[in-house]
Amino acid sequence: MKTYKTIERAFNYGGIPLKNRIIFAPTSMGLKAPKYFKKMAVIAAGGCAMIIVGDVPVQKSKFSPSLLSPKGFSYYQQVTQIAHEHDCMICAQLYQSDLNIAGMLKYIPKLLTGKMDQMDLRTKMNQETGRYISSIPTEKVQHITSSFGNAAVLAVKAGFDAVQVHGDRMCGSFSSEIFNHRSDKYGGNLENRARFAVEAVRSIREKLPNLPIDYKVGVRQENPHYGNAGILESELSTFIPLLEEAGVTSFHVALANHSKLEDVIPPANHPEFSQQGCFLKFCDEVRKYTNRPICGVGGLHDPDFIEEQLASGRIDCASMSRQLIADPEWVNKTISAQTDNIQHCIRCNKLCLGGMYQHKGVHCIYEKTQK
Repeated sequence: MKTYKTIERAFNYGGIPLKNRIIFAPTSMGLKAPKYFKKMAVIAAGGCAMIIVGDVPVQKSKFSPSLLSPKGFSYYQQVTQIAHEHDCMICAQLYQSDLNIAGMLKYIPKLLTGKMDQMDLRTKMNQETGRYISSIPTEKVQHITSSFGNAAVLAVKAGFDAVQVHGDRMCGSFSSEIFNHRSDKYGGNLENRARFAVEAVRSIREKLPNLPIDYKVGVRQENPHYGNAGILESELSTFIPLLEEAGVTSFHVALANHSKLEDVIPPANHPEFSQQGCFLKFCDEVRKYTNRPICGVGGLHDPDFIEEQLASGRIDCASMSRQLIADPEWVNKTISAQTDNIQHCIRCNKLCLGGMYQHKGVHCIYEKTQK
């Protein structure tokens, strides 16, 4: 009987005691609260060690539940309670949107009349990002970075065991020379472009000296070019030590965002990222500059492959979203040697990414067989 000793082994992930090495990756599910709670309960019961709740805003938001509102705080309390009931740790992915709402209004008529689809709109959104983050007043930038600390305090009160700073969204756009055209202390050289992310992390660390802080590193690839936010591999030698000094205790590594969603959530036929573990090469680069735990992601689904990556020390934890949506029992089945019964994600993106585009929420082609 094949065993997966590394997958099932407990691990201290930057101060977070995990019962095994599998993490549910941060995902904006787009589901109504009752369905979302049910989905999180099923995933937590399936055996993963931690759930990272995607896109928890650090300020008030019209688009996502906010920790700053009583209703939003209660929402997150329910999520943390669900996870803990199933012996699952839970982490809040803190972020600030870099969406230029005012700049997007001009595209709404075209979207409503069908002259522009969701993919076209996303392209326009990305084009607006640079103009927006380059024009935010310095005082407002400082207010936003301090909001990460305030939000982290509320996250802990709501029951979260850790926080992750989202290295895409505004942290990523400030880090990227593609978007960041500022001439003040937040723009120009890499140290200045990293300042937003560093201040966000430091604001958390100052308020919560012992809280585990994960950082989602968005790596931008060139030759061929993928991703527009985040940082280049050649910039990691400066960026990673700055984040460590600020207080980051672990790194979650992926491709930078702000290009096509099919790049960061690649289907099986993607021209560059078709292979399993497609983003682990970025983990290899980050590993050169840190001894802190690294979590890898990117089309992971096969227990044998994942066990090999973990056992070799290439990564310390494996993060999955689509696979745990396809089969929430992946961890339990793997540990109990029932891998032949796993419903493997085929990376078709039909109802997961497709559900995002259609504003129907994240679903899976296997859902009927899960009932």
